[in-house]
Amino acid sequence: MSFVDEVLEGTHIDSLWRKSQELQSDSKSCQTAPISRIDAAVQGPHGRNIGTQTETSVPQKLDLHPGPLCHHPGLAEFLQRVEGDVIRELNKNWKSHAFDGFEVNWSEQNLTVSCLQSLQYPEAIEQSLQITGVSWNSTGSVVACSYGRLDDGDWSTEKSFVCTWNLDRRGLNPKRPDVVVDVPSSIMCLAFHPVQPSLIAGGLYSGEVLVWDTSRTDDSLIWRTGLTGDTHTDPVCQVDWQQDGARNQRFHVRSVSTDGKILVWQMAGEGWLTLFDGFSLVAQQMPRNTRVKKHGRGDTAVGVTSLSVSHFDPSLFVVGVEGGHLLKCSSVVEKVALTSTACSIPLKAPAQFTFSPHGGPVYCVDCSPFHRNLFLSAGTDGHAHVYSMLQAQPLRSLPLSSKYLFGARWSPVRPLLFAAVSGEGEVLLYDLGKSSQKPTAVIKQTSDSQPVHCLEFNPKQTHLLAAGDATGVLKVWQLSSEFTEQGPREVDLLELLANEATD
Repeated sequence: MSFVDEVLEGTHIDSLWRKSQELQSDSKSCQTAPISRIDAAVQGPHGRNIGTQTETSVPQKLDLHPGPLCHHPGLAEFLQRVEGDVIRELNKNWKSHAFDGFEVNWSEQNLTVSCLQSLQYPEAIEQSLQITGVSWNSTGSVVACSYGRLDDGDWSTEKSFVCTWNLDRRGLNPKRPDVVVDVPSSIMCLAFHPVQPSLIAGGLYSGEVLVWDTSRTDDSLIWRTGLTGDTHTDPVCQVDWQQDGARNQRFHVRSVSTDGKILVWQMAGEGWLTLFDGFSLVAQQMPRNTRVKKHGRGDTAVGVTSLSVSHFDPSLFVVGVEGGHLLKCSSVVEKVALTSTACSIPLKAPAQFTFSPHGGPVYCVDCSPFHRNLFLSAGTDGHAHVYSMLQAQPLRSLPLSSKYLFGARWSPVRPLLFAAVSGEGEVLLYDLGKSSQKPTAVIKQTSDSQPVHCLEFNPKQTHLLAAGDATGVLKVWQLSSEFTEQGPREVDLLELLANEATD
């Protein structure tokens, strides 16, 4: 048996599955919505280039020679002839002081004195209370007055008030004070703090000294002396603030009274004022040229009615007393006062020199802010006196009223000007440079000649002067430019006045 190789033809079998799939397949397509497109073009404004060229300049030499047109016949000869006179006059003008202290004022001139505000508290007027004191705060925008009584009445128990008005406040109501403080006893005087605009010190008929803070809405009373052995035993006639050292911003309250004491109070804790320093005037320790009589009640106290401290020497002050005398005093004395009244600290005897007296009690003294030796006084004799610290007799004795003069103040801007208020209802402005016989201006404050008790210049807004009267009305006067602008050589004329000697 034999085997033979043999190639056979292949066999192909078609796929039935693929054919069935091709028959069942279906082709589909989709397309989004047509997209709109807009082509736009922009073209900027046409540009244009321009070139400039300066002209070529040739510098020319200045001809400073005046030439024949600037030469007048005889000019050179005239200049040579008057040269000596011109130089002599220029040298004379250079040494002149005619315009010393003169400042150009571009503001509109005020030619009249007018009443800017007429302020009052109706409840105080209903009780027939009078204005006993007035004061401006440290900003010059708020004025305060004390309502008490200086005539007959039960001063010790009668209720009184302290009222303030802000003159810069919108909608100011002249009959509605911004602040009203009820005081249980008649208040005789008050004074704003020199730096803190809301603090007010006041002195009462009872002898107490109080300090209020008008910024407090609940209880404005923050310090008081109370009725202790150190408290004044007579009404307080004046209060002010004393700086504790030249560089110290701390202040004490100073009070003067007809009990003869000048007391300085410091703020202590728990709302009390405690005695810091003090002085007492007694008859046995007055200067030799003083004739002071003892009071009928038998004590030796010399009643103090007013006080003013020198603007140039804080240790020097002048006091006015009930007998009409004026005393120059020093706060740095060591001599102890011979007083029998008990006190927590030794009181000193400050009097050093006595000036010629008024014909009655002195209501006001005021040291000049422009001269260290001059001071002003006013009293019940109706005279205003201008004194020098260096001599007993007054330099000027001016009869301003047939009744009392209740107050007088130097102007803070005019060295020769002072203001006074009288028992005839007048505010008097006196310019020592214009007349030595009569006031420059007389302002009628009250229509029925009721007395004006107090006045105060505004230290910041120097064209304002406040005055309070017996009818309970506080008027703010706007002064004219004549009384607010310092004239030429006014300080020199004040110096001449101070150097006058009296016989």
